Amino acid sequence: MRDEPRSGCAINAAVEALGDQWSLIVLRDVMFGGRRHFRELLSHSEEGIASNILSSRLKALVTGGLLTQQQAGRGHRAAYSLTEAGIRTVPVMVALGSWGMRHRPTTPELSVRARLLEEGGPRLGEDLMDELREVHLGVPRPDPNRPRPSELLRAAYEQALTEAH
Repeated sequence: MRDEPRSGCAINAAVEALGDQWSLIVLRDVMFGGRRHFRELLSHSEEGIASNILSSRLKALVTGGLLTQQQAGRGHRAAYSLTEAGIRTVPVMVALGSWGMRHRPTTPELSVRARLLEEGGPRLGEDLMDELREVHLGVPRPDPNRPRPSELLRAAYEQALTEAH
């Protein structure tokens, strides 16, 4: 990832930071899958990301300011966290999921989160970003009594898995 975009175009700048398919998949897995360690990201990838690609994308996402890497001591695993810039990609992910459901072949269990986020509208997206800020940045949610979006998304995914089998 380049420090300076090729042009001053906002779309170009975003594509340079997010346009690689593997970078978006890694962000998705950190964001929606709660995967924060290299091995989790590698072993639970639906798409089968290779370790060298995962390593390079994690480095690029850290360099690009979308993730941070907590250095781990000897014998411990490094943890990755979303930054505010990474968290602010939630609406992008929602839009990509909505588009994918309409224009590409998907499965019910793997598209249920996209459907719920689309149906939940901006409020659900904001609640998810608040929850991600709490988990990744240590910022308390403005309304801790509101349901956690991650629980809603996880329950829907598990139900869709059950119905698919």
